[in-house]
Amino acid sequence: MVLALLAAVLAFSEYRTIAAALGVTVPGVIGGISVALVCAVMWIADSASDYVPHQGDIVLFPNLVYLVLMATLIVAGALAIARGRPAPSILADTAATIFAPVYLGLPLGALAAVRGDVGAWGARSDIAWDVADGRHVVLLLLLVIVVSDSAQYYCGRAFGRRPLSPSISPKKTVEGAIGGVLFGTLATVGAGRYVFASSISTLALLGAALSLLGIVGDLFESLLKRSAGVKDSSALIPGHGGLLDRLDSWLFAGPAYYLFVRYVQA
Repeated sequence: MVLALLAAVLAFSEYRTIAAALGVTVPGVIGGISVALVCAVMWIADSASDYVPHQGDIVLFPNLVYLVLMATLIVAGALAIARGRPAPSILADTAATIFAPVYLGLPLGALAAVRGDVGAWGARSDIAWDVADGRHVVLLLLLVIVVSDSAQYYCGRAFGRRPLSPSISPKKTVEGAIGGVLFGTLATVGAGRYVFASSISTLALLGAALSLLGIVGDLFESLLKRSAGVKDSSALIPGHGGLLDRLDSWLFAGPAYYLFVRYVQA
């Protein structure tokens, strides 16, 4: 959770920089608090407040994300009124402030929950060694994203002919995307059977969905940067850009993975 909060705050700082380059003002204190609270509440909501082993008596803390989002809406609206004058940027400023906890806080909080109780309950525990641990569940997602990203790069270099989205990311190709989805799906099927008790077809669908959403997340962040006229979200990681540049695929694939572990597999 501490790592998720740290990542959320750093990513929000980069998000504000991109917004500023677009001429949009996102309040640092209000937006940062909202992102951190949504991240924390997503994790708390899926932590056990009461658990009796071997009886299935699990009581989860209530999910209060909606309260944080409503409070953010009210405060952002109040800040807009406090400016005291109409401006063309009011809607964009307010919308960007409310979008920040949804884009950053929710996915990172969901990943923290998958690392915790949700992952421990969702992982299979019917094999010889102890795999019922949220660490293995998060590691599987990391594996799928890394394999898919690597396959996109190498398949694109070897076979790429048709641009996937030339105006957003000129180097991405359709062939690279197909390779990323194919190898990401194979990685999910191959490693996922040691983590989940799902059928091969279910794991294949999961892998394809995660790979596709990772590509969408990557393209969305590239769209934000290209719209703002910046190459990287920051220079935090030498040679790799900012934290958003590293988390872009996770921010879209993570929520889908959370839903699978929380409601399909658990």
